[in-house]
Amino acid sequence: MGNREMEELIPLVNRLQDAFSALGQSCLLELPQIAVVGGQSAGKSSVLENFVGRDFLPRGSGIVTRRPLVLQLVTSKAEYAEFLHCKGKKFTDFDEVRHEIEAETDRVTGMNKGISSIPINLRVYSPHVLNLTLIDLPGITKVPVGDQPPDIEYQIREMIMQFITRENCLILAVTPANTDLANSDALKLAKEVDPQGLRTIGVITKLDLMDEGTDARDVLENKLLPLRRGYVGVVNRSQKDIDGKKDIKAAMLAERKFFLSHPAYRHIADRMGTPHLQKVLNQQLTNHIRDTLPNFRNKLQGQLLSIEHEVEAYKNFKPEDPTRKTKALLQMVQQFAVDFEKRIEGSGDQVDTLELSGGAKINRIFHERFPFEIVKMEFNEKELRREISYAIKNIHGIRTGLFTPDMAFEAIVKKQIVKLKGPSLKSVDLVIQELINTVKKCTKKLANFPRLCEETERIVANHIREREGKTKDQVLLLIDIQVSYINTNHEDFIGFANAQQRSSQVHKKNTIGNQVIRKGWLTISNIGIMKGGSKGYWFVLTAESLSWYKDDENT
Repeated sequence: MGNREMEELIPLVNRLQDAFSALGQSCLLELPQIAVVGGQSAGKSSVLENFVGRDFLPRGSGIVTRRPLVLQLVTSKAEYAEFLHCKGKKFTDFDEVRHEIEAETDRVTGMNKGISSIPINLRVYSPHVLNLTLIDLPGITKVPVGDQPPDIEYQIREMIMQFITRENCLILAVTPANTDLANSDALKLAKEVDPQGLRTIGVITKLDLMDEGTDARDVLENKLLPLRRGYVGVVNRSQKDIDGKKDIKAAMLAERKFFLSHPAYRHIADRMGTPHLQKVLNQQLTNHIRDTLPNFRNKLQGQLLSIEHEVEAYKNFKPEDPTRKTKALLQMVQQFAVDFEKRIEGSGDQVDTLELSGGAKINRIFHERFPFEIVKMEFNEKELRREISYAIKNIHGIRTGLFTPDMAFEAIVKKQIVKLKGPSLKSVDLVIQELINTVKKCTKKLANFPRLCEETERIVANHIREREGKTKDQVLLLIDIQVSYINTNHEDFIGFANAQQRSSQVHKKNTIGNQVIRKGWLTISNIGIMKGGSKGYWFVLTAESLSWYKDDENT
């Protein structure tokens, strides 16, 4: 790519930026850009004004920059400014530029120092600038002033993060030299999104205001907190100079003299100052655009194809065509059915990680909630024994029986089986409720068609309610079937024979467990801990223990 083509890269991105801003689609593609980040009174405005050579930015106490300012610098023979929202109007008086920025800010944010993420696009043509595009973001603040909301710090932070989290955005972190670099708000935010320092360019301001005997040499030589793109030091006009209308050209000469005469900076003076910073940013942005252009072009082509397909679908669209409306209605209803099935079957494209829902919750009702409800049923063993006793006596009447009558057994068992109706019907209610909740979640995609959404939800919910009655009837029927006949020949039924068999198996197991495997005399000799030489012991080895005896005493 030739030098001429390289020079055209920044104006090309500027035109794209204007097009996206005019369409309100600035977030669809991440344009290569430089975002200016810094705390209040860090000197951001002075750096930008030094680039242009004019006083054109609002100044004052508190938050002055309350909307992102997209500043596009264009090399030109004539000197004037243009706003995207004032097409065709050229501003040659830069005091008017400042007033227009203030008026446009108040138009969107109001007069109460509020902030907005809607950018103001300003293009400055001048023979004194290099092609460059910067986004001036609101200064980081800690305390709300005036009618600002209490969470103003959070709002500003979120706005800044919207820009600097994008991989295509370079970060110009502005930090005053008279504060501790470790406490720099700009570098702290930059490090969160760019921990390796690959996209961050450091700017150190107010070098002339440092305490006597101190300097920022280690920082500017990229030793203290290294950044891949390094640091550039600048000296801006003081507030006294600004109030006294000191010429920016004179300030630039004073800046140059400061770096050449300062013993800590004279060896790096050719890499310091506003002119060098402007050249560095122009080169860095040009190279950044060149590096990101292939990927940017691929994304642009992908979106173009997607839009072309969408346009093709609506090419022959006729709003009055009834078949078109019918087809669209069927597609939405079919999609609702597919979404409902996926939520129940568990193969949906959106997996909920916060709570159980759909099929998973129904599964939990059957396998956890229903058994829990059964276990939770009140069971009074004393009361049951009394009921058994009364049932047996009432069946025998005046006679005294030798055996337990079957009728007493069936009466007691049937009474217990009937208790299953409560938990069973409650489980049905829980499943029905979850199905209706699932229907409501699936109809959210029909929110653009309120009547269709309401009718779909009503029809499906009514159908579920109709099935609810039949389901409960079926559950009660199954319980009645179990009550009507007690199958005492079933393998799971524990009658007298099975109980006797299980008892004998347990007894046999216990007998085997305690069976003596071997017993006899054991002679132990030459053991130091046993006085008197060899000793004879009677031992008994079973499956569970080993015991030995001496003189009829268990050792």
